[in-house]
Amino acid sequence: MLVAHRSPRSPRSLRSPRSPRSAASLALRLCVTVGAGALASLLVSARAEAATLQVGPGKAYAKPCAAIAAAKAGDVIEVDAGSYPGDTCAWSTDNLTVRGVGGRAKIDLTGVTPAQQKGIFTIAAPSATIESFELSGAAISASAGNNGAGIRHQGLNLTVRDCYFHDNQNGILGAPSTAGMGNVLIERSEFAHNGAGDGYSHNMYLGNYAQLVLQYSYSHRGNVGHLVKSRAHVSFILYNRITDEDGTASYEVDLPNGGTGYVIGNLIEQAATTQNPGIVTFAEEGVPAGYDDHLYVVNNTILNHKGSGTFVVDPAPTPAVLENDIFWNGGTITSQASAVQTTNFDSSKGDPKFADVAHFDVHLLSGSPCLDKGTAPGVVSGQALAPAFEYVHPLGEVARVNVGSAIDLGAYEYGNTGTSDAGPSDAGATDSGAVDSGAAEAGADASLPVDDAGSGDASDDAAGGADAGDAASAGGGSTSSGCSCRVGAGSDDAGLAAAGVAAALVVLARRRRRSA
Repeated sequence: MLVAHRSPRSPRSLRSPRSPRSAASLALRLCVTVGAGALASLLVSARAEAATLQVGPGKAYAKPCAAIAAAKAGDVIEVDAGSYPGDTCAWSTDNLTVRGVGGRAKIDLTGVTPAQQKGIFTIAAPSATIESFELSGAAISASAGNNGAGIRHQGLNLTVRDCYFHDNQNGILGAPSTAGMGNVLIERSEFAHNGAGDGYSHNMYLGNYAQLVLQYSYSHRGNVGHLVKSRAHVSFILYNRITDEDGTASYEVDLPNGGTGYVIGNLIEQAATTQNPGIVTFAEEGVPAGYDDHLYVVNNTILNHKGSGTFVVDPAPTPAVLENDIFWNGGTITSQASAVQTTNFDSSKGDPKFADVAHFDVHLLSGSPCLDKGTAPGVVSGQALAPAFEYVHPLGEVARVNVGSAIDLGAYEYGNTGTSDAGPSDAGATDSGAVDSGAAEAGADASLPVDDAGSGDASDDAAGGADAGDAASAGGGSTSSGCSCRVGAGSDDAGLAAAGVAAALVVLARRRRRSA
């Protein structure tokens, strides 16, 4: 079930969409189609059976995939930092958390065929979380599709944190099991040197999900493909470093089916060696039925080492919003004549005075013409557009606080006094109007996509391009279970619901660890 946007009461500055934090928060969203007392009993039973399986030298399981095969729904698999070469598997067990501990767990698959000829981790579960892994070397033959992936996702909801994907044919390749459903959250993760060199494989390629959130991450040095590609209905590209450097990537950010695109607070760079002169592209393949076509490009610093081409390519009929951006070193700002451009800066106006642009330090220096020159981006459909964070290299963020009389242009505020956010963000997806990243969990369809009968997919539509229009029939309001959440029922129902939530909280506080 997708959580509806909140009405814009007192919109906050743009903060990061919230990942699912606990079973208690999930319980508050569950549909009351049975007595809440029964729901509480189910929660108690489910959490009592949850386990933590441990992997590593001297542990119960020698390799991650052995533990994954033994796990039950909701289990946590903790993998000691170290190398587990050649370990690859597929699973459909719901709601597993697979995380490295004490550092990243590394799987190099060089010379080994990925599970189902798809990915190091091939996931068909309704929900999955992967944390602190380094995945590399995934490849399949050209005849099988040329698109081996670090993670091949075929479920609904996926969370990836603190991971490093490199030297695969695709870093992450994903398409939801139900078109137009599911949410993907990628944060504090790095992508480098992915791509088969054919232009159809990318650092990351996410299909027609309901929502993608990419934040605090570093995608760079692509091999001919794109640094970020998303066909999601809503794409949040927030506070990242997306720089090709000495790579040969094509587009830096590609949203080929449009949708609603929020590209806010990023450092984006096109290399001189690019395969395509567009930097941010939107709706260039057309807007399918069921998709929006609004693009918001706000407070980014976009560098163009090619010196020509187009910063923002948008053939959609709805005017794009380009506000408070810095466009550096030549090129056409946008292909869209109707785009609304407000308080942007480009190199024809002079030197923006970056700290060290040769090393991608684009903080503004004292005396920069970009200081205090921005305008308040405002709010659209309950979603605040002003940046709330700045990317901190590598893979971090700091709160952005306006220092002068007005917001500065670009991705960084001069003299910013914001504090670092040390943990995974729970800053409030719903507070700023974004869809909760775990919203589709209830009633999810665990079945594999149609293409599972084969191995890889040779076409660029492997992540949902060919059937992107099917999302119109998926709606986006509720799951196939057809449940309808209700609030404020009779006093008996209310009391039972309160008891159910209380029980869930107690279970969380006293979660048992089942020895593996």
